[in-house]
Amino acid sequence: MFGHRPATLKFWRRLVQQALTRVATPFHLFSTDPLAEVFEELATLECPVPVRHWFSCKTQPLAPMLRYWKAHGGGVEVVSEFELSAALAEGFSPEQILVNGPAKQHWLPQVARPLLRVNFDSLTEMRALLPLARRLEWSLGVRCRTSQEVDPAFPDQPTQFGMESAEAISALRLLQQKGLRVETVHFHLRTNVPRAGNYETALEEVARICAAASFTPRNLDLGGGFPPPHTRAPGGAFLNAAFDLREMAGVLRRTTERFPGTDEIWLENGRFVTARCGVLVVRVLEAKERQGVRQLICDGGRTLHALVSTWEDHELLVVPQRQGPCLNTIVYGPTCMAFDQLARRPLPRSVQPGDHLVWMDAGAYHLSWETRFSHGLAPVVWHEGGQMRVARPREDFAGWWEK
Repeated sequence: MFGHRPATLKFWRRLVQQALTRVATPFHLFSTDPLAEVFEELATLECPVPVRHWFSCKTQPLAPMLRYWKAHGGGVEVVSEFELSAALAEGFSPEQILVNGPAKQHWLPQVARPLLRVNFDSLTEMRALLPLARRLEWSLGVRCRTSQEVDPAFPDQPTQFGMESAEAISALRLLQQKGLRVETVHFHLRTNVPRAGNYETALEEVARICAAASFTPRNLDLGGGFPPPHTRAPGGAFLNAAFDLREMAGVLRRTTERFPGTDEIWLENGRFVTARCGVLVVRVLEAKERQGVRQLICDGGRTLHALVSTWEDHELLVVPQRQGPCLNTIVYGPTCMAFDQLARRPLPRSVQPGDHLVWMDAGAYHLSWETRFSHGLAPVVWHEGGQMRVARPREDFAGWWEK
């Protein structure tokens, strides 16, 4: 149904069974092995200028992931004081850190370093941070809000991020007049961008802004996340159904023609990189049947660990494998909320308490949106280079009950 290769499912079953000897459910399990496939796919984005891939820290804010990315020569994109502090703690040089996000004037001065790369989100933010930017010799960028950036719940309304065209033109002119090191124009379309054409439309608007400001960017920061494979929208359509990496490569090639002075194109993919690198493992605690529906109550679920299940449908494996007739089944977490539904689908009636359910493609945003709703944070198991370890222990009562 979800298109995973049999070898992929076998890989995760093996890792889950190995992890179950180390920790109890619920837990997150991450592996770097699937990143080989990710890098192979990203390598198809051939372009006349270098394409730099920034790791979106908010997607998987975990120390081993940052260490892995740094070891492979990558930079990290951060949007908060904690994320910037984490990047510095893991040894990223300031030039390897890209600072995004709104209202940075309220936290960035406390953790600022020389030579950071900083994209301004508003004129107010820019004016507040200009003295610091000059003194610390930052590489600066301006974030533009394009017509592609609308509230997904209210498509007739804009998002709260970036500068409108007139503001972005004013910002670029001012930065150039003041002789500051302005090198980048930026936009961010959202996660799960449906089509490569969305980027092209945004780039056309950015080109008009740059022309009006008489500005030639060295770096074009194409923010927004490619949709990952294997995940579906609630209606059943694959999120990447209309997204083609070959078309995206064509967009990048045409971009270099539209911006002939550009040295690098930047991408900030998070979910596309990490989603397939993790799973959530929960245990069935109880089974009920009523009105033709089977209800499985588990020790983990949407409220605690998988908020993305609100708008994404993921493959669900049963460990051990179960056979026999299937029944419409709802998988619940342990919290006292009807909202706490991890999945709705036919599952074998033979699934029973004590079995484990594996929520696939759970490597993106699950840690960021994890809650402590009557429970502590779950442990994280990390697999790299054939070795497995607990990267984060389960939170105990003393940690949960802050004093």
